[in-house]
Amino acid sequence: MQSSERLSKRMAHLGLCSRREADGYIEQGWVKVNGQVAVLGQKVTPADRIELAPQARRSIGGKVTVLLHKPVGYVSAQAEKGYRPAAELIGADNYFSGSHNVPMPNLPLRSLAPAGRLDIDSTGLLVLTQDGRIAKKIIGENSSIDKEYLVRVSGNLSPEGLQLLNHGLSLDGEKLLPAQVTWQNRDQLRFILRQGKKRQIRRMCELVGLRVVGLKRVRIGKIRLGDLPQGKWRVLQEHERF
Repeated sequence: MQSSERLSKRMAHLGLCSRREADGYIEQGWVKVNGQVAVLGQKVTPADRIELAPQARRSIGGKVTVLLHKPVGYVSAQAEKGYRPAAELIGADNYFSGSHNVPMPNLPLRSLAPAGRLDIDSTGLLVLTQDGRIAKKIIGENSSIDKEYLVRVSGNLSPEGLQLLNHGLSLDGEKLLPAQVTWQNRDQLRFILRQGKKRQIRRMCELVGLRVVGLKRVRIGKIRLGDLPQGKWRVLQEHERF
């Protein structure tokens, strides 16, 4: 006998949308299961056929994902301690058309939520999205997407300390997942992580006697910061995948 689960959860597992979005589409009558209009809370099995109405598909297709080069002094989510949220930079004045002169899209840019954090003292690639599927892919519990950082440090790092940065440290009473940490140059480390605890890299460095003096995220999955200037943003293109 096949196990059943809530329709919204099944839709999220299939990558159709987020669970919240699924509930909204079901409420609108935009989802059918085996040819019948679905209802909230309905259970389904993997054998059931799920169909989305054209309205739901248009809603999913019209969701925007933005890549921002966040400067120091902006928080990635809600404003705090008088600092401004990075989403305030998403406007016509800061749009980056790139070498191909891609025009700014004529799309609503409301309700952009950060997919992951980047602390107020750090710069680099920040993803803001209206698409729950992309957010889940980047920061979901089972996400396998890695993030790459260039980290300028002061202090002395022993070979044993470097080994601990790669694997062996704990934060908040929890062992950290293995990382890839190598020297980029004599005062800069390259970190590749698959998790994102609060101020994780700074705290890891403190544990081995280093102080972070500059931190920049340069990649999330397959998407690189590239030539995107600091304080500027662009839209994730259809051909780009994390």
